[in-house]
Amino acid sequence: MSDRAGLIDRTVDQLRKHIVSGDWPVGSKIPTEPALTELLGVGRNTVREAVQSLVHAGLLVRRQGSGTYVLSDSELTVVMGRQIADANHQHVLEVRRSLEVEAARLAARRRTDEDIAELRALNAARQSAFAGGDVDEIVAADLALHRAIAAVARNPVLLSLYENLIDAIGANIRTNVIGLVHTQSEDDHDSLVDAIALGDSYLAMEEITSYLDAYVDETFA
Repeated sequence: MSDRAGLIDRTVDQLRKHIVSGDWPVGSKIPTEPALTELLGVGRNTVREAVQSLVHAGLLVRRQGSGTYVLSDSELTVVMGRQIADANHQHVLEVRRSLEVEAARLAARRRTDEDIAELRALNAARQSAFAGGDVDEIVAADLALHRAIAAVARNPVLLSLYENLIDAIGANIRTNVIGLVHTQSEDDHDSLVDAIALGDSYLAMEEITSYLDAYVDETFA
């Protein structure tokens, strides 16, 4: 590897660390090119090529006349997002079921009092969102609760997989929610949260399985 290529790679790594660490959150504008040359101690051409590399990777996006913004903090999320962009709704449901059933089982075994309080608060927010009828708010609230259950499972590999599928899961939830709103069907996670709070892993698994199986059955109908 040439010295030039090595310098660019090191600069890419430095930029990536600022993104992954949260120094530059998703949606934020990164420093200007002159500021980056000073921050990283390299020339403008090196900065330009390193930034372009992360644009190609999907972590950054250039906006004409505005600057460069953080699009994602995970290259895996970008890659998986591209791979499953047109995934079948049923297939995503089946993957959700695989992840969320295990997440519920582990959450019931590993939850703390603080976790229970958080899950109850998120479930209440979810119920409030459903009562309001705004699809965007419902999706966000539902996703927040399911993501929290995955976190309470305290399995970093499971959580990473879940978070790297978060866009597909969110789209999947949106499809389900639109159907519920249109039919004015009731939908709650009280029993699921109660099972986790009680530490009943089998009941927690049954609750999430029953919940997602209903959507899978509708897809097959």
